[in-house]
Amino acid sequence: MAKKVTKIGVLTSGGDAPGMNAAIRAVVRTALYHEVEVYGILRGYSGMVENDMVKMDSKSVSKIIQLGGTILKTARCKEFYEPEGRAKAYDNLKKHGIDGLVVIGGDGSFKGAQQFSNEFDIPCIGLPGTIDKDIAGTDFTIGFDTAVNTAVEAIDKIRDTMEAHNRLFVVEVMGRDAGYIALHSGMATGAENILIPERKANLPELIQSLTQAEKNKKYVNLIVVTEGDEYGGADGISNYLKLSLPGADIRTAILGHIQRGGSPTANDRIIASRMGYHAVQCLLEGRYNVMVGIVNDEMRYTPLDKAVKAKQSINDEWLQIVEALH
Repeated sequence: MAKKVTKIGVLTSGGDAPGMNAAIRAVVRTALYHEVEVYGILRGYSGMVENDMVKMDSKSVSKIIQLGGTILKTARCKEFYEPEGRAKAYDNLKKHGIDGLVVIGGDGSFKGAQQFSNEFDIPCIGLPGTIDKDIAGTDFTIGFDTAVNTAVEAIDKIRDTMEAHNRLFVVEVMGRDAGYIALHSGMATGAENILIPERKANLPELIQSLTQAEKNKKYVNLIVVTEGDEYGGADGISNYLKLSLPGADIRTAILGHIQRGGSPTANDRIIASRMGYHAVQCLLEGRYNVMVGIVNDEMRYTPLDKAVKAKQSINDEWLQIVEALH
């Protein structure tokens, strides 16, 4: 795949994340700056299979940097899992003359991009767009900072009513397989306990600490838990606590999809813009099938297959800080 890329396709795939539009904008305008045509592919890989693509110009991405969601839409495409679907997608790209792809999404999207590129002569560049921050090769993913700030704002408001009523609140944030949102939002809001998938929860120990807190007349306690917790998220934890602490006023709040939406933070807009710019540069310079990330404020290029296979690991220091500060 040493040939020169002349037309670029850009798509968003998997779960939406704030900042995806900023990334799309950067890809489109960087490509146009280099006099390279760019096509927006609608609804992720579904748009490739169904030939749902549109040529984009500078005005196509005007006034979108501040918007959440994705103007290209996103969807999951079962047909793309099959060889026949991918062959159909390839034929549609060739009809438009598209010979390079920028895929904005998570590890599932990268798996599809890697397999597609292995089968056909279309180089792919991945941009990590996921609120979960669960992809190796980058310090931040597009959307993570916004999701954490959304969770922090909601939890701060919940804490106000907790304090007013002397309640124990179990707040569930997103993160089926990764506890980064819970860890960051819990630390930022002073949560007494943070339960994440990467660390097995010790509920008897939790009950003991809450019982001791009650004896010390500390009735206000905040527990932040991920949706992927082994005990069933906020509802499961809350039910367990009610059985063991019948005298406590326990409430549950599930923040849900509000964490996906909303205007992206300045940090997410800047990260997405940098990544989008470098994605196009990679295609033009012949650096193919990599994920563009940022490590220690410098661009990092991770082969797509390694970005797929290796998950970010939570630093032990973070867990030690949570233990000390709770």
